[in-house]
Formats: sequence, structure tokens, C-alpha cells
Amino acid sequence: MSQFVVRRALVSVYDKSGLIEFGKRLVGAGVELVSSGGTAAFLEDGGLPVTRVADVTGAPEMLGGRVKTLHPVIHGGILARMDHEPDRRDLAEREIEPFQLVVVNLYPFRETVADPDATDADIAEQIDIGGPAMIRSAAKNHRHVGVVTSPSQYEFVASAIEEGAFDIEKRTALAAEAFFQTASYDAAIVGWIGDDVVIPLRHAADLRYGENPHQDAAILVEDGASPWWAAATQHQGKEMSFNNYADAEAAWRLACDLEASAVVVLKHTNPCGVGVATSVSEAFEKAWSGDSLAAFGGVVAINGTLDSGTASAIADRFVEVVVALDVHPDALRILEAKKNLRVLSAPAPSARGRDYRRVDGGLLAQARDEVDMTSWEVVSERQPTAAELSEMRFAWTIAAHAKSNAIVITVDGHAVAVGAGDQSRVGAAERAVAKAAGRATGATAASDAFFPFRDGLDTLIAAGVTAIVEPGGSIRDQEVIDAANEQGVALVFTGMRHFRH
Repeated sequence: MSQFVVRRALVSVYDKSGLIEFGKRLVGAGVELVSSGGTAAFLEDGGLPVTRVADVTGAPEMLGGRVKTLHPVIHGGILARMDHEPDRRDLAEREIEPFQLVVVNLYPFRETVADPDATDADIAEQIDIGGPAMIRSAAKNHRHVGVVTSPSQYEFVASAIEEGAFDIEKRTALAAEAFFQTASYDAAIVGWIGDDVVIPLRHAADLRYGENPHQDAAILVEDGASPWWAAATQHQGKEMSFNNYADAEAAWRLACDLEASAVVVLKHTNPCGVGVATSVSEAFEKAWSGDSLAAFGGVVAINGTLDSGTASAIADRFVEVVVALDVHPDALRILEAKKNLRVLSAPAPSARGRDYRRVDGGLLAQARDEVDMTSWEVVSERQPTAAELSEMRFAWTIAAHAKSNAIVITVDGHAVAVGAGDQSRVGAAERAVAKAAGRATGATAASDAFFPFRDGLDTLIAAGVTAIVEPGGSIRDQEVIDAANEQGVALVFTGMRHFRH
């Protein structure tokens, strides 16, 4: 196959970063630049020779620049198949010169939507029409045209052209990215203008397998998103697995919903121990002792710095992943002997966005759950103490992150038991009491949803719990309140439940 030579480039960009240098390299390689509007003026101001689109089409721009490249002379030059005789004949008859390169990036639609001062009219003006049309035309015809959609591609493309190596493999890769760009752009417009949702997902990495070895797996990132795991630094250990990502996400969200220095130990997306203290190392010991049996092979999340003392404690246990806001160099030196242990430092997860769950042929979608403690009501005769209210907030936050049905028992910033994923409320209470193993005396308990009967409350009180927080809202609320009053227990209704399935 003969060498692919770029003689003519159509350039129309909103983001002009790096454009002058790129244009100089194209001109230096013998490429004619054809451009319009602000892009043409920018190139000319940069000292580059430019042929104006209006001079090529014979049609001046109209509608305030809305129509300039939507013309047969432009799209004919992009879409022509140069190995196809009828296409070449059409070009010759209409005196149309072909393009071998199209350089286009789009109006900042997402950024305008995110601007709180932008009106609907402002946003609508940022719906690019000519740009996507040129991109799609060039990407469709990538056997004969290269398409550049981002300044990040300038070096790659310029070098390929200068070296005479702008081959079909490179143009195909650029076309794939171009179609993704237009799909993602249209997805943002769909999300703004109506109720339908299109989610553009980029392939971030293949994973060894899914939840089980017989399942293929990958991790994908939503275009335009900056998830904590993508920004994380993995300091050591094996590659993250499907289950590692799922557990780390759950642990990290809970840890960052708690106060500084909080430590979470989690297994199979359920917390099995949580601790808060003045130091991370003390919080870790609290968290691990919550359920040391379940903690084996779990994930540790630290809302703070992984220090040497905590690293020494972790080194004596079997842990799959540690994620923290920061990692001290001394901690890494202590843990480097544990070659398989994955150690990550990461920013806090975003509270924005929606949750999605796959169902047959579709998705369930919901706003992300938030822990709101502004509408609490004391419904018992006994008022909780300030210390009990603080403990209730701690237990309530953990319960919101545990799978339903969930009961959490805490003492002094220490989750001594998490009864999660039970089919009944009393079953969750009984499981939590069993896990507490005598540590519930004077404790606080939280339930992610209301008690439908007093039996769950009675189970907790019998184990020594003295303060309980739950949503309320049952038709038997009075029965539950009476049970608390009979035994002198402080009871708070939150008015908000936190189911998690």
C-alpha cells in the first residue's frame, strides 16, 4: 500500500491550546490549512497561512456563524473515497479538493451546563452541529482521512505525518476515539434535555476475572468523571481485582463519611469493624477487634494517613487492600515485605452522581444516598446524653453503609457488632448481639430501617444497649416507644431510612 500523505487539513476547534505549534508542524510538512471563523483568525494571528472556508465554498458564514462548514464542498472533500472512481469523478466535476486530515474539537457543552449562571439559551448555543458532523464524516472515512479531536493527540499525529507513518492503524484508532467523543457529547445533551440517560463508559482496564474465576471482567470509567480509584496511587501489591474494587469502594465511602482518623475494616461490601479515635493506630485496633474473624482477608480504609504504627499492626494480619488519604514512607517500608498487599493512597470519593444497578434489559437508577441528621426526634421519655447522641451519629452512619437488614452496635467510637444482610429485623438484631459477644453493655445501636415489632428492640436492650436510633414510621411505633420507656432506654427517630440492597 502506498504511503498516506496529508496535503490538506480542515481545522475548526474551540479549545485552541497547542494549536499554533501543531499548525506550524503541519505547514512544515507541506499541509495546507483550511479554517473558518475564530479558528482561522487565531491561526492567522499566529503567523500561519490559512485558506478561509468561505473562500473554498463560495458561501459566507451565516446565522451568526451557526452555518459555515455544512456545505457539499466541505463534506464532499471529507467523505470522498479516493480509491473509488465515481467519488473521484464527482470531485473533479465539482472542482472539490479532498481533505486528508480533519482537526475538530467541540463547544464546551458540559462546562456550560455546569455553570449555575447559564440559561437554557446559553446551553443550547453550546450544542455543536458542524463539529460533530465533520468528526463523524472523517471518522467514517478513516481509510482516507485522519481525524483529530483533542489537543492531546497533536504530538502523536504531527510526528506520524512528519515520519510518513500516518498509517491505517493510527487512523482507525483516531476514528474510534472520534466516535466515542461524539457519542459522549450527545449523551450529555440527552441528559440535559430530557429524562433518558446515555452513559458513555471508557474501558479503563481488563481485570483478571470477575467475582469468580469463570467470569470475564473489566473496569470502566464514565467519560468526564474523576473517580477516586482512577486518581489513586497504588504503592505496592498485585493488580486490583473485581472484588477488590467493589470492597474498596464500599469501605472508602464509609471511612470518608466518618470523622478524621476513622478506620473501616470491610469484607464483601459490609463493614465488619469500624473505629474512631485520636490516632489512626488506635482506631485500627478498635476496627479490627469488631469482628477479627470476619476481618481476615478484608479491606482496610483509613480516613487519614497510614502511619508506621498502623502499618506494623496490619503487617501482622492478612489484609487484601489498604486505602488511605496518604501513606507515610515509613509505613511502606514496613509493608513492602507483604508483596501481595495492595496499598493505595486516594482522594475522597465524590458525593455527586447517581447509583445504577443492572436488571434484565435495563438499569435501576437512583440519587446517591446521603446521611442527613438534621431531622432527628427524641421519642422516648429519657433524653439521650450528649455522649449517646454522638455515638448514635457514629452508629447511624455505619448502618447506612451496611446491607439491609442492618443493626449496628457501638461503644465509645467502636463498632463492636454489625448484623447485616439479614432477612428480618429481629434476625439482624440477634446476629449483632451474638457478634457483640457480651460487649453491648451500655452500648448504642442503630437500625437502618424501622423496627416493625418490639422484639428487635427487646433483643438489643436485653444485651445491654441503652440508646437506640432508628427511622421510625412503623404502624407499631408506639409499641416500640413503649418498650424503650419501660426499660429506660433513649430512643431517637431519624425520619429517614437507609436501605441498601
